[in-house]
Amino acid sequence: MPKKLGALVLLVLAAVTVRTLFFDYRSGDYNAFLLRWYEFIEQNGGWRALRHEFANYNAPYLYLLVVLSYLPVPPLIGIKLISVVFDFVVAYFAYRLVDLRYPGRWWPVLAGAVVVFLPTVVLNSSMWAQADSIYSAFAVGGLYFALRHRPYLACAFFGLALAFKLQAVFLFPVLLLLVLAKHVPWRALPLVPAVYLVLDVPALLIGADPVALLTIYATQTETYGQLTLNAPNAYQFLTGAGGTEVLKAVGVAVTGALVLGGIVALLARATELTTTRIVLLAAVSALLVPYFLPAMHERYFYLADVLTVVAAFYLPRALWPLPVLTQFASLFSYLPYLAADGGFGGTAPAIVDFRVLAMVMLAGLVLAVWVTVENLSDPRPSLPGWTRSSPTSR
Repeated sequence: MPKKLGALVLLVLAAVTVRTLFFDYRSGDYNAFLLRWYEFIEQNGGWRALRHEFANYNAPYLYLLVVLSYLPVPPLIGIKLISVVFDFVVAYFAYRLVDLRYPGRWWPVLAGAVVVFLPTVVLNSSMWAQADSIYSAFAVGGLYFALRHRPYLACAFFGLALAFKLQAVFLFPVLLLLVLAKHVPWRALPLVPAVYLVLDVPALLIGADPVALLTIYATQTETYGQLTLNAPNAYQFLTGAGGTEVLKAVGVAVTGALVLGGIVALLARATELTTTRIVLLAAVSALLVPYFLPAMHERYFYLADVLTVVAAFYLPRALWPLPVLTQFASLFSYLPYLAADGGFGGTAPAIVDFRVLAMVMLAGLVLAVWVTVENLSDPRPSLPGWTRSSPTSR
């Protein structure tokens, strides 16, 4: 234990040090949105500012900005530190997930270290000042608690994830499967919307418009008209196509059909859901949904970046290329934006053609699906089933 604790301390110090190298960078999103929100909060009475409509993020993230406005911390550093804290939370839950596979060994520590040093994880918070680590930490935590047979805590965490970002729904197919397979009771499911709504209550009490607040995600989905916003997904091959709204509708329908079809197939076969299989399905879901949904940003593969690492630790011989492919496609889709001068929304030329990145991400998705299908089809009881008597079963 002392050796492991010492290693963890060194890892945390090294991860923080790496992130400080990017703290001075001002991204276009920081200049155009985050800084303006922070300044609006400062100029309009802190908490009282929440009665106004000034941001397109849900209330829980704005609460963090309000708290930050009362602290003697520069906004650039403070906003980034909020996300950096959750870098470690998401790495912690990656560690805990892998610990279910290798309890008490060093592999979970290595998995957490890989996640916290992933280039996209580092750059997303410390350079870009984005908050994808927050919802991802809660979503991965929800998956962990589901595997530990703590369904109410799992649903509460999924509710927290959804309250911070709509992209938490990328893991909801797995939650739906667990509910339909009776591994998570139906009565736990209302905690997801309940937590979401409870977190909005402080803003409503301060005077926020309930309609605007409760429809914030519907408003977000109508913000961008493009088929893809630098996401390495299927729409990179349709960027010049007309009929955008029709293609969007088709894309949503196709994604829904793939997700529901997969769930129905698993239920029809009465597939035994081992811990390994659930982790694999979570990685597939985090890859498949943003790959086929339209209007995705490059950052929306963040959950996939993390969960493909976890999946690779579960089946290293078969899946070691998976996080490499995912990280390559994600990172090189980040760089055109981050390589710009940090102005208002500018981008630099792509280092790797986005169609190539989409093909690389597709290769990762195909690999993940292939290995998952093989694992689901394997009749051998090579790993224990996901039973209520064994919280660490694999």
